Amino acid sequence: MLPKVIKSETRYTGRAFSVRVDEVEIRPGLVVRLDVIEHSGAITLLPLDDAHNVWFVRQYRHPARQALLELPAGTLDPGEEPAVTANRELQEEIGMRAERLEELASFYLAPGYSTELMHVFLAQGLSPSVLAQDEDEVISVEKVPAGQVLGLIQRGELRDAKSLAAILLAARRFGW
Repeated sequence: MLPKVIKSETRYTGRAFSVRVDEVEIRPGLVVRLDVIEHSGAITLLPLDDAHNVWFVRQYRHPARQALLELPAGTLDPGEEPAVTANRELQEEIGMRAERLEELASFYLAPGYSTELMHVFLAQGLSPSVLAQDEDEVISVEKVPAGQVLGLIQRGELRDAKSLAAILLAARRFGW
């Protein structure tokens, strides 16, 4: 039997997410208050070109107070299919489109407090196709030979969870 939601109240609505507070009876007689971040979902891409380079972006992330090396990613617009988001973000963030786009997995980014479901796509058959970047993004593109990508993780140069998960999925598939 699932816990019963007694009361749910949205306390904040922002551009990227909303925050709600739920009162939940997790077992008979025990009601707890849970804070939940509501998120429409997101995608991350592992762009792999014909020369076996993985394309990354370096982007300033204010909560981390640093520019992080990450795989391209983006938030789903309401009602948007993940593959549509993936195609758009690939063009916005690295200026490429994919001939082949394959979903490798999906996972909850932080299920203890967020509804965000992340979809991971492998993008291959890359060719130039540029869309304007979001106005709040300052991104530089970096290509890394696939055989060197696990070294980024081992040296602590790659600390973004969605990128780590996507790379480990691809590494297993391609034997990196």
